[in-house]
Amino acid sequence: MMHTETAPPGTAAPVFFVTDEEGHHSEGSTMLGFWLYLMSDCLIFATLFATYGVLGRNYAAGPSPKDLFDLTGIAVNTAMLLFSSITYGFAMLEMDKDDQRKTQMWLAVTGLFGVAFVALEIREFVHLFHEGAPPWRSAFLSSFYTLVGTHGLHVSFGILWLVTLMVQVKKYGLVAANKRRLMCLSMFWHFLDLIWIGVFTVVYLIGVLE
Repeated sequence: MMHTETAPPGTAAPVFFVTDEEGHHSEGSTMLGFWLYLMSDCLIFATLFATYGVLGRNYAAGPSPKDLFDLTGIAVNTAMLLFSSITYGFAMLEMDKDDQRKTQMWLAVTGLFGVAFVALEIREFVHLFHEGAPPWRSAFLSSFYTLVGTHGLHVSFGILWLVTLMVQVKKYGLVAANKRRLMCLSMFWHFLDLIWIGVFTVVYLIGVLE
């Protein structure tokens, strides 16, 4: 709000000054809002896990997890996502040091691991189609594709977000707003890592070992 002070005749000119009566705390609001978003995402994945738990053994005389899943290949895919989480952690450490070059380098490595993860997941889906296991083949496959595909879409969105932030950092540097955005993406990326550990355990590992 703009305030003026009226001075008597013969004195100095009025003084203008700006005061901020709102007292906004954008960083706290952003982080709180993003935590609320992650909680809503937790509910989505909890629903998908529950659906898979109910439908995951309805094979309709079709292939089962033992017939379809290659744990070695899935382990390699899992390693890609775990490594990307580690490299993102390195990026955050360099961000705290205000080292823009190294921050960008580790973000790029993280993005490459993310792209490798998505590419391997697409390759797996294509292989399953060739094996005669599309999503409409059974309730098991429908719930499998929905759960794993939703996670893959989240990772793909995270990669796009990562590239966007890298452009922002290159253009504006490690300003407070960009640091806040990188912290939000960090939470999102590690959240996807945790979800994938659940997918690997419940869908792949238990499915093959049963």
